[in-house]
Amino acid sequence: ALQEILQSTGRRYDKQGDIFYDMISAFHKSVRGSSPDGALYWYCRMLEGGCDPLYIARRLVAIASEDIGNADPIAMQVALSAWDAFERVGPAEGERAIAQAAIYCASAPKSNAVYTAFKQCRADIRNDPDLSVPEHLRNAPTNLMKDLGYGKGYKYAHDYKGAYTSQEYLPEKLKGRRFYFPSDRGYEKTIKERLEKWRKRTIKSPKKQ
Repeated sequence: ALQEILQSTGRRYDKQGDIFYDMISAFHKSVRGSSPDGALYWYCRMLEGGCDPLYIARRLVAIASEDIGNADPIAMQVALSAWDAFERVGPAEGERAIAQAAIYCASAPKSNAVYTAFKQCRADIRNDPDLSVPEHLRNAPTNLMKDLGYGKGYKYAHDYKGAYTSQEYLPEKLKGRRFYFPSDRGYEKTIKERLEKWRKRTIKSPKKQ
């Protein structure tokens, strides 16, 4: 009888110990590594072991930003929709919705460019947190502020062809600094091409006709 009990409870999962973290690590790395089968397997293993499905849903939202990013912006919506579906319809259908999101995210093109850009920008700000806002970007609600030069020289993007004109948006010390380097994968390739096209424009962009 003891042998039968031990065999029937052989699904190792400790909810808070090493096995839990090993499995969530395997799940995350399966999604990041574009293995829908691995992602589904570890998701189901955790479900069978008693894991809260919403924990997986929350991880998928994080993965959609960290590992997929703008290569497939829809992944974030898919992950959020699965989370919402679980809360609306309950575990039976909701667990399947999360499985759908896990497979979608694993199958999506990957980019960590947003994740990397965010980390680098925060690090730069911590190292030099008090750089002044350039005068042309400052708000000028009063005549005094206008006299002080606030807003002077600002170029209103919609006055220019394609709603774009070259202009510095960072503090003087960071002029020309770049944080975001989009990849050549998925939709981010389109973003990269658009940004490169804009960067090639001269400072004096022609106004729209």
